[in-house]
Amino acid sequence: MGMAGSQFTLAALATTAVPGLLVTGTRTLGSAASGDYESAVLRDDSGAETAIRRPRNQRAEARQSADLVAIRALSAGIRARLPFGVAEYRGQAPIGSTRAIVTTYLPGSHPTLRQLTERPELATSVGRAVAAIHQLPTSFVTDAGLPSLTPFEVLRSAVSVMDRAVATKLVPAALKERWEGAARDQQLWQFTPTVVHGSLGTDALLVDGDAVTGVVDWGELRLGDPAKDLAWVLAGRQDAFDTVLSAYEANGGGRDRQLAQRARVHHELETAQWLLHGVQAKSTEVVDDAVAMMHRLVDAVRTPSAAPLQSVSPDTMEIGEVEQLLSSTERRHG
Repeated sequence: MGMAGSQFTLAALATTAVPGLLVTGTRTLGSAASGDYESAVLRDDSGAETAIRRPRNQRAEARQSADLVAIRALSAGIRARLPFGVAEYRGQAPIGSTRAIVTTYLPGSHPTLRQLTERPELATSVGRAVAAIHQLPTSFVTDAGLPSLTPFEVLRSAVSVMDRAVATKLVPAALKERWEGAARDQQLWQFTPTVVHGSLGTDALLVDGDAVTGVVDWGELRLGDPAKDLAWVLAGRQDAFDTVLSAYEANGGGRDRQLAQRARVHHELETAQWLLHGVQAKSTEVVDDAVAMMHRLVDAVRTPSAAPLQSVSPDTMEIGEVEQLLSSTERRHG
């Protein structure tokens, strides 16, 4: 089926999904040929635009279902507190063994990490957007039955990633020590669980000029560690992270002294997760890439200006407690 053909099929589906929708025009959304979804933007007789997406595989279907639960939990009252747009659910229609989902369309383009460095106003808008998410009332997340993680569970899952990565024997000793030191640091993991987006990154943000205009991909919405929503910024330049963080704090983001350090732990553990993904997928290419990333990380943390992972005033857990924590994780994953 040609591109135009699939657009018309999607348009016809949308009119089934949204009774009374009169489609007057269609265009492809993103690069329709690639990716996990077949999608189109439809214009109706009032000039409003809606988006329709049909998942192409099971992974996409699972992501779309999770996203749908989250955007339906984000009520009008909750959205009114956010300085950006969130797609609204309009309807769905079965197609084959899956379903196509219709939502309002959010315009904008995805930013790059480099733009956050080059355009401080944009980094400021990102910090403000994240702060707004983190200040939402926690009750709407628990009412929707979405996950709610305690600081201990966040630590435990970080430790589990460390452990499994170390077990591959591919993690440099300097990183193993650095990560285990962070896991032992009790103060580092003392935070108030907040509403978090859960998979923030450049792909989840829509911007127009220097303003964040929309946030997508809400499937990991939960109560958890606010540092997780800031960790991705550390893949760019430190000054961009500093700008995002100060805007976050200026706009009422948590006054958590260890936030930046915990964001760094989460960021560094992404290399461990990439390694585990490579091992699981039996991809030498991914494993080699992850190992190279870890060695670059070792070089970076050895420089005198490198930020330590431990908190400002370490009040560390007893070695025994951590060993107990580590061994209980090992028993579960062993």
